[in-house]
Amino acid sequence: MGCVQFVAEDEIVIVERFGKFDRLALPGCLCLPVPCICTTAGSVSLRVRQLNVHVETKTKDNVFVTLVVAVMYEALHDRVYEAFYKLTDPGTQINSYVFDAVRASVPLLNLDELFEEKIRIAHQVKEQLRNLMDDFGFRIQEALVVDIEPDNKVKAAMNEINANRRLRIASQEKAEADKIVTVKKAEAEAESKFLQGEGIARQRRAIVDGLRGSVSEFSSRVEGVGAKDVLELVLITQYFDTLKDVGTSSEASTG
Repeated sequence: MGCVQFVAEDEIVIVERFGKFDRLALPGCLCLPVPCICTTAGSVSLRVRQLNVHVETKTKDNVFVTLVVAVMYEALHDRVYEAFYKLTDPGTQINSYVFDAVRASVPLLNLDELFEEKIRIAHQVKEQLRNLMDDFGFRIQEALVVDIEPDNKVKAAMNEINANRRLRIASQEKAEADKIVTVKKAEAEAESKFLQGEGIARQRRAIVDGLRGSVSEFSSRVEGVGAKDVLELVLITQYFDTLKDVGTSSEASTG
């Protein structure tokens, strides 16, 4: 009497006959006519899998870093036999290849260069894995350097450098702002003094014009009095008016 099994949509089952490979069972119903003779040896998942590989290595400038490389891979539909029989654990194999690829590249770069070249390193890992894993029935879909973690002391130093750089930029911007304020203030003061000077000049012109009119009118009305005499009289009058204003101001301030 046979045995009926079901194969999931995302896998392929390996069927053996007397311990030897017989065939691949695709998703659906699997019928084993003689259970003792035909058996299922296992299955290969068709899903895309992700493996995160942590690699600790040292850069050219002697900085210890840990890189996290994410590798997405899947079994090839037409290479399921190789995927099942050639590799016991594809994850372990991929892990070893990633270690070799990363440790061959990173020691050639300084820390700053490493951050700039992480895309190139990921591409290099992907191409190397693709050539190697294809023989084992697996396709490498993508490889990404998802994290670069320097040693804690180096990371603290980098943070301090960045903080100092930001403070320096902030100080420069503040100095530039203070400079602009000072320039604008000076321009405003100059404009104010210019306008004040124009006002004083107009005031003095008005005084002179008034004196000229007063002298002319007084000279024409009083015989025997010249313009010089009238001008002296006006100046004396203004002098006494000024003394009066000063006296009034002093009394108001002491009262």
